[in-house]
Formats: sequence, C-alpha cells, structure tokens
Amino acid sequence: MQFRNFGTLDWKVSALGFGAMRLPTTDGDPRSSSVDQPAAVRMIRRAIDGGVNYLDTAYFYHGGNSELAVGHALQDGYREKVMLATKSPIWLLRDEADFDTRLAEQLQRLQTDHVDFYLLHGLNKKTWQNVVLKFNLLERSQQAIRDGRIRYLGFSFHDDFNTFTEILHGYDRWTFCQIQYNYMDVDNQAGLAGLKLAAEKGLAVVVMEPLLGGRLTNPPAAIREIYDRSTIKRSPADWALQWIWDQPEVSTILSGMSSLEQVDANLDSASRSRLHSFLPADHQVIEQLRRKYLERTPIPCTKCGYCMPCPNGVNIPRNLELFNEAHLHEDIPGSRYIYKTFFPKPEHAEECTTCKVCEELCPQKIPISEWLPKVATALG
Repeated sequence: MQFRNFGTLDWKVSALGFGAMRLPTTDGDPRSSSVDQPAAVRMIRRAIDGGVNYLDTAYFYHGGNSELAVGHALQDGYREKVMLATKSPIWLLRDEADFDTRLAEQLQRLQTDHVDFYLLHGLNKKTWQNVVLKFNLLERSQQAIRDGRIRYLGFSFHDDFNTFTEILHGYDRWTFCQIQYNYMDVDNQAGLAGLKLAAEKGLAVVVMEPLLGGRLTNPPAAIREIYDRSTIKRSPADWALQWIWDQPEVSTILSGMSSLEQVDANLDSASRSRLHSFLPADHQVIEQLRRKYLERTPIPCTKCGYCMPCPNGVNIPRNLELFNEAHLHEDIPGSRYIYKTFFPKPEHAEECTTCKVCEELCPQKIPISEWLPKVATALG
C-alpha cells in the first residue's frame, strides 16, 4: 500500500479508501438493504489486511445496514487499524437536537465510542443555508469534537463550484472534504478547481466516484477501441484510478467495492500508485477518452445556468445533465436511480409546462421544451 498526506494532520492515509456504499447483497441489488454481512466483513477485513486504513460509510447506505456491517467488520481488533468515517444524515434533521440523536444512533450501529472523520453529508446550497447554518450544526459538531464523539469534521459535496467555495470559506475549522472527481468530472461540481482550492487551504481531499459509479469500468464499444489501440495496457478502472492518484492534491480515493475480486484488483492498483507518474502519452489517452465520451452527449448544455430560475421550479441544467450521462455511458437505469432517489421531485422534468422562457435565455439555443419531456420519459 502507498500512503499520502491527509491535509495538515500528522497521519498518513492509504491511497485507497474503502467506500461501504456498494457492499455485496443477498438479493443481488447493489443498493438494497439486504447486505450479505459475512461477505461484507470478509471484504472489509481483506482490504484492511492489505493496508487500507480509511473506511467510509454513511447513515443512509444500504438503508442503514452499511454502518451495521462496518461495525461488525471492525470487531476483533480491526477498529484500531483504521480511521473510521461516516456522515450526518442532514436531510433528516429537523432541529438542532436531531444532530446528536442521529450521531448516537450511528455510534451504536458502528459499535464504537467515536468516529474519526465525521462529514456533513452531500452539502449543497439549500442544505448549507437551511440546515447547517439554520440549526447551528457547526457548533454542534464542535461540541461533539470537544467531548470525543468525533475527532475531525468535514463535508461531502454535490453542487456547483460557487457553492463549494461558499461552504469552504464559510467555516475555518474544516479538516477535510469529499468531492466527486474523475476524468469526466473535471469541470463538474467542485471539479479540478475545487480540488486545488481545498488543497491550497490545507484540507485533505477525499475523492468519491472515481469510476462514476462503475460506469468508467464498462465502456461502450466506441470507447473501448481507444484502450485497445493504446500501447499502454491498463484496465479501464486502472486508467481512471491512476489518473487521479497522479495528482498531489488528492489524499485518498474511495472505491465502493462489492466483491473480493474488486478488493484485490484495487489493492493491486493502489500498490502501483505514484504522484506525477503520468507521462504525456498517458495524458493523451485520457484526453482521447474524455473527448470521445463528450462526443456522445446528445444535448449541448454547458450548465451555464442562464436558463434559471425556471418559473415552474424545474432544475433545467441538472435534468439535461442526467439525461446526457445516461446516454454517455449507456446507463439509463443508473441515471434513473439518481433522478428518483437524490433529485427533489419539484425540480423534475415532469414539472415543465413548455412555457419556453428558458429557451429565450439559453446562449446555446437549445430547444429545452422539446428535451425536457424526453428526460421525463427516460428517467421519470
């Protein structure tokens, strides 16, 4: 295992972190609550035995059973071998006291008296302003640090770069942050600019979705031709991981693993990870992959936001983005799951009344009123 700096802490983190979001299940559904606990325990312990020292879960993963499985895996001396991360379910918080109630529940599930790294989960502009600040969660978190229930505070993030900057500068005691980052998300969400900004402020940066939920591991035929033509032989997963590990601002990569085979493959990749190891030829392959994927994007939306706000509350850029991702990776079920699970219903494409106000404002002259019904049909 290779180890890297974790922000300003006097501790080295394994290049590979274990993300307990896609544990093996007894019903075969990677997102269900039916976690195959014995298999999950074997996987987590195999990863720890292989040098992984950062283990990440969350209140919602697998309907709460991810934290239970992690708690079982960390018995028999394994708790002392890792730094444990989990996340506050801020969507469930209705007042200040709920923060402590949920944290107590998590500690019980995890069979531990403290969490090393505690994250405010999935922050965006609305939850930052209407939950975190409104319910004084930053002070609540500091109290939990003072009494030992958590050691360090961070946040995970899903919104645009401006919101990321607002949250990053809105509190001076963040230790780390967790962002979605891969070679297709350089300009999405926090993106490369957010990665560099957080690192400049001394925060550790934990990368999630390095493989875009597995989409980058199973490329369409037109994409696979690029791998086949390259004289540099790596698996699609290894290409994506090594590209991220090449960057010094990255502290660790979380991989959501579902089998022992995936654990072993990722451990092998992590053992070969190095900073600044990518040669010009490597970067050319990544650029070819990115360009070919983008050619498959059906809607030429740049997410500039000029179409917003919609009079009917539709989040136009996000709808178009999910539709593009579905076609980009030939994965409509994956985008549909995100659409239905994490995307507020009032912002769905179904709410479009084809008023065409947005079309008058769109610099790309996209026929948005024609596309949104297609989004609703595909993902709704």
